[in-house]
Amino acid sequence: MSAEVSAAPAVRAGSRLKITEIFHSLQGEADTAGIPTTFIRLTGCPLRCQYCDTAYAFHGGQWWPIEQVLERVRELGSRYVCVTGGEPLAQKACLELMQRLCDAGARVSIETSGAMSLAGIDPRVVRVVDVKTPASGEVARNRYEELQSLSAQDQVKFVICDRADYEWSAAKVSELALAQRCTVWFSPSHEQLPARELAEWILADRLPVRLQVQLHKILWGNTPGK
Repeated sequence: MSAEVSAAPAVRAGSRLKITEIFHSLQGEADTAGIPTTFIRLTGCPLRCQYCDTAYAFHGGQWWPIEQVLERVRELGSRYVCVTGGEPLAQKACLELMQRLCDAGARVSIETSGAMSLAGIDPRVVRVVDVKTPASGEVARNRYEELQSLSAQDQVKFVICDRADYEWSAAKVSELALAQRCTVWFSPSHEQLPARELAEWILADRLPVRLQVQLHKILWGNTPGK
């Protein structure tokens, strides 16, 4: 991918990020599911969703200079790079990291919650925004106005825990016209809602959404680094 003018901040000497892990695996979600991808998992998250499967990234981690992160990504050798967490946008230097990954030719995506500002993200980055449902326990944190900036390359995810979550999510998709703006995923919360049941609801209501199951959990369970 060629470098181009972006809205991301200028590079600052000595920028660093607190990182839980950098690893190579198959993408388990979104439109690149199944593609070998390098994951950069940043440490820390201001949310506490009841179904969170990466709570080990809330604390700890190690400080990495951005140059060192870029070098590790080069070593792992995948063109696809996913910046995730925790909540990656809780660290300001995440914006610079994504810009520099794009400049280096990576196809970059970010997995972020609906609770964070999307301002300053390089336009080359695919934004995958997790809108928090009532059963998550964090629905009050959603910033719906941020979804208006999404484009056709971006994606919105609703993690569905039960029928009430489904009804709420379907109403939000309609109210915010999300399917006309970007791809919308409905994902059953692992071990809380059978995927088949969610699929039947989507079909019965003819919703303009896509069902998503977490491929990495089917293959490896909740193993960190997978």
